[in-house]
Amino acid sequence: MLTTNMIETLNGYAETQGDQAVYDVLGTKHTYKELKHDSDALAAYFDTANLPAGAPVMVFGEQEYEMLVTFVALTKSGHAYIPVDINSADERITSIIEIADPAAIVAVDALPITITDVPVIDIATIQAEMQQDVAYAADNMVRGDDNYYIIFTSGTTGKPKGVQISHDNLLSFTNWMLEADAFDVPKQPKMLAQPPYSFDLSVMYWAPTLAAGGTLFALPRDVVNDFKQLFTVLPTLDIEIWTSTPSFADMAMLSDEFNAENMPQLKYFYFDGEELTVNTAKKVHERFPEARIVNAYGPTEATVALSAVEITPAMIEKGERLPIGYPKPDSPTYVMADGEILPVGEQGEIIVAGPAVSKGYLNNPEKTAEAFFEIDGQPAYHTGDVGFFDEENLIHYGGRLDFQIKFNGYRIELEEVSHVLNLSPMVEAAVAVPRYNDQHKVQQLLAFVVPKAGVMEQYDKPLQVTKAIKESLVDDMMPYMMPSRFMYRENLPMTPNGKIDIKALIAEVNA
Repeated sequence: MLTTNMIETLNGYAETQGDQAVYDVLGTKHTYKELKHDSDALAAYFDTANLPAGAPVMVFGEQEYEMLVTFVALTKSGHAYIPVDINSADERITSIIEIADPAAIVAVDALPITITDVPVIDIATIQAEMQQDVAYAADNMVRGDDNYYIIFTSGTTGKPKGVQISHDNLLSFTNWMLEADAFDVPKQPKMLAQPPYSFDLSVMYWAPTLAAGGTLFALPRDVVNDFKQLFTVLPTLDIEIWTSTPSFADMAMLSDEFNAENMPQLKYFYFDGEELTVNTAKKVHERFPEARIVNAYGPTEATVALSAVEITPAMIEKGERLPIGYPKPDSPTYVMADGEILPVGEQGEIIVAGPAVSKGYLNNPEKTAEAFFEIDGQPAYHTGDVGFFDEENLIHYGGRLDFQIKFNGYRIELEEVSHVLNLSPMVEAAVAVPRYNDQHKVQQLLAFVVPKAGVMEQYDKPLQVTKAIKESLVDDMMPYMMPSRFMYRENLPMTPNGKIDIKALIAEVNA
């Protein structure tokens, strides 16, 4: 069922299926009726809090039920929300407050910094207000081109950028997801809610689930951060759809128990947020042979995803970089260079246009002008990603423009090197990173490698492992692309969003 208004859809479910769970936190269930009651009460409170009309409100927390209630309440009362995660650095929180100038901050979790110039609404107030019985009309709800949420991404200068996503942007994404053959979203879906709300991958689970009257199964951060707890909890969740970065699925697969035998109801895997490698797709398919694996792609600025495709066993078998999808029907997508649209098969920058493209960065006209423009009267966005179309209109990803380096006269795509390293039967995960000299020229190409179980024990020295890995890739990688030094790790660092933290690895080798 498609939606024309998120709040009206939710209110409808409160009437037609009020007793069904909308949010389940490790067995503590909250129904659609509760969500309406609690968000109505909180929206009424926000209306009395002297917040400037339409001004954004920052919401600090993780996966608590009160986060969802606050988001819905702010939408009902006409305010965009800015989700900020508990793992955010103090400096990042301060920057977001300075840039966004929020009307208030809702602290579902205690803030790690002292705020003096913005009203802070604490969890005790939120929970007390949720108890009130209020008949709420939602006359000023967010709609049309009004901002629905603002998610801050990492800026290249270190300053975060607030991506403004409107209600119309959200509907374009949500309705495509509900209709697209690739996703095949079931009725009343039961979906894992793990990626932080400050990461737009979260929209891929909450938007279609709420629009289709389903149930979200929240995974609290303390469970995610504790492997023992995580491996114990996962098989107990009644989820049929898994939405995460590929790296988080890799983490889950460290447990032998994560398979179809223990989780027979898990039938779908939706991946986005970073490149899905053949390695990861193959492992998921082996563990869950009947499950649908979907690879989606898109920047935050184009509302979560602009393309998606079901990854078939045949694609995995080919061993090539996996395609990132067919474009959304309402979102013209181009591959361009020097302002010209390139023909099929030629690689250039991926450009997206259409109703899912953001209006720009909050209070940052300079960066907005650099990244956003118009094509044929439609808003368009420079993704900064390299790719090409094949004959079937599938998009293939070629890496980031800013992850290309020049080394010994060759232009090298770091993500391509990482992709090939991952093809080795001896490698569980690998990332290629550059080391720079004091002139910021690339001096050396290095690889961080997580070897497959038992590999290190087969050799006397790490150098012998390196030699064996290089020999296993001799037919797959040009000699000039091969890293000169391999560093072995038990695991790779992760960002709070569940991606491999490539910036941390680059910083480590350049310290």
